[in-house]
Amino acid sequence: MPPLPLATIEHPSDGDAVPVLIAHGLFGSARNWGVIAKRLSDRGPVTAVDMRNHGDSPWADSHGYHEMAEDLAGMIDGQCDVIGHSMGGKAAMALALLHPEKVRRLVVADIAPVAYGHTQMHLVDAMRVLDLSDVRLRSDADAKLAEVVETPGVRAFLLQSLDLKGKCWKLNLDVLAAEMERIVGWPVDIGDTFDGPAFFLSGENSDYVLPEHRDVIRDLFPKARFAKLSGAGHWLHAEKPREFEASVRAFLDA
Repeated sequence: MPPLPLATIEHPSDGDAVPVLIAHGLFGSARNWGVIAKRLSDRGPVTAVDMRNHGDSPWADSHGYHEMAEDLAGMIDGQCDVIGHSMGGKAAMALALLHPEKVRRLVVADIAPVAYGHTQMHLVDAMRVLDLSDVRLRSDADAKLAEVVETPGVRAFLLQSLDLKGKCWKLNLDVLAAEMERIVGWPVDIGDTFDGPAFFLSGENSDYVLPEHRDVIRDLFPKARFAKLSGAGHWLHAEKPREFEASVRAFLDA
């Protein structure tokens, strides 16, 4: 299956560092990474992508990590440093394993190459059942969504993918639902090892990267380094943006 031409937000630079490619997590978009991408662009160009079935990128019937890795590979001319969070972190790992020649340094934010037992179907269902016909303001949608999604921060994040004018979600919810098992899973047949530098940065208050995951990570990424952001959860880049940026910058410039 050929790669999809992903929509991007480009941050050009006068710096001469290796370009950085950023892959967001499930229900996210390139826009979520605007501030961090812009700040990192003082070193070199930064490109944040909308993953398939998200944002302004094309929709497809499949949403597995082989496909997402090929999408990312198609965006890279030469070699990049790659940053991925959650689903995007798994896609970034898959890219590094399948196309190691395209990745100089790898940053994986709060995810491990393992299958997880949780699901995000409750959020898919919450967006699917939302009647958008009489929604005029984002606050209208927030009030409706609050009936099924209690956490304000989660609602605010989801509503970034709401197209108010078109009265639709910029998410292929049907395919994300159908492919949820693959999204929370991890393919067993995805390359050998990535021998380049890899940085696994997780939130102190998150349970996505556990001590028992480290051996699995090192089997695939022998040069893996680990760190935790104090006081951060799974959305570490949003909760602690300056600290996240500083940690990533130190690793990329090492």
